[in-house]
Amino acid sequence: MPALSSTMTEGKITAWLKSPGDKVSKGETILVVESDKADMDVESFYEGYLGEILVPAGSSAPVGAVLAYVAETEAELKAIPTQSKPAPPEATPSNGTTQVPSVPSSPPSNRLVASPRAKRLARERGIDLTTIVGTGPNGRITADDIVAPVAVAPKVAPAPVKPPEVKTNGNGEVQPLTTLQQAVVKNMNASLAVPVFHVGYTITTTSLDRVYKQVKSKGVSMTVLLSKAVALTLQKHPIINAYYTDRGIAYPGGINIAVAVAMEDGGLITPVLANADKTDIYSLGRQWQSLVERARTKQLQPQEYNSGTFTISNLGMYGVDRFDAILPPGTGAILAVGASRPRVVATPEGAIMVQTQMEVNLTADHRTIYGAQAAQFLKDLADLLENHGEQLTL
Repeated sequence: MPALSSTMTEGKITAWLKSPGDKVSKGETILVVESDKADMDVESFYEGYLGEILVPAGSSAPVGAVLAYVAETEAELKAIPTQSKPAPPEATPSNGTTQVPSVPSSPPSNRLVASPRAKRLARERGIDLTTIVGTGPNGRITADDIVAPVAVAPKVAPAPVKPPEVKTNGNGEVQPLTTLQQAVVKNMNASLAVPVFHVGYTITTTSLDRVYKQVKSKGVSMTVLLSKAVALTLQKHPIINAYYTDRGIAYPGGINIAVAVAMEDGGLITPVLANADKTDIYSLGRQWQSLVERARTKQLQPQEYNSGTFTISNLGMYGVDRFDAILPPGTGAILAVGASRPRVVATPEGAIMVQTQMEVNLTADHRTIYGAQAAQFLKDLADLLENHGEQLTL
């Protein structure tokens, strides 16, 4: 049987290719194991007959666990007791059969076992793993147990905790959070549980700047142009508009672009351009102007700020070159947009010239979106903005 990756801790049996009693040859593939990266064929170490299967298809087992027995002869096969307990991997049962280890034996019940990500989250949040009940295989503590822990009664009475020192503002007073700021805090805390990654891209904005000069006088802002471009690109990449749920990947019925707007009294809000891919650029311009005005006077309706399927954060208007945006809950990706600046660049022909460029950075939920998908989305967005800017005004 091939050696398993040292980073793999458990595998799921997706299929047994042999049934109990079947003849097996040494090196013959007898089952398929699903790891976190790929499906792997598992071969038999021995020649003989497949005996009792201890881990059926659809079940998971830790690396090194015994999955089944292989008997040398049919007579030995009949002597194997059913529902037997697996012996240590290096042992051989007294009846002459051998084991098919696949995925070290189960840890002792008194040993604390937690996934690497669970350990990291516990360390970051100051959580004692001995107070957590693991819901994974063999009581293993998973990341979900840390995010939504099941508390166990402490072994000793907790000592009184001194309240943390509260820092004041410049006037020596503590300024309470507004309702909006509290909502932002809640959302940002929730985002810590999401495994995100970042992909950046440099876009030449010569064509985009030309289109902007044509429509600026008609009430169309750069934010609206970028929202329209993103919406059109999302039509080709629906996975970037989707988001993770416990039941699977959810694909929204429309493309609603939310844009982060800073509030004067602190916090931020994300007004939404609904169905931005199907709405003309001038209507979007009028909608955006109305949304921003009502956002800053706190007159938006809930569906006008909580229905976004994809978010844009444009700090480029403040002169920021590049940054990473935090993924809002309930979405799969957010695009951080930096400032557009003249830069000296080399052309494919080897010439030196000045081009106006901006950097964008996509933050994506890796449970839903993979690196190649994010890269292709950014590549197509750049192609639209660099070579087909006229499509934004159609």
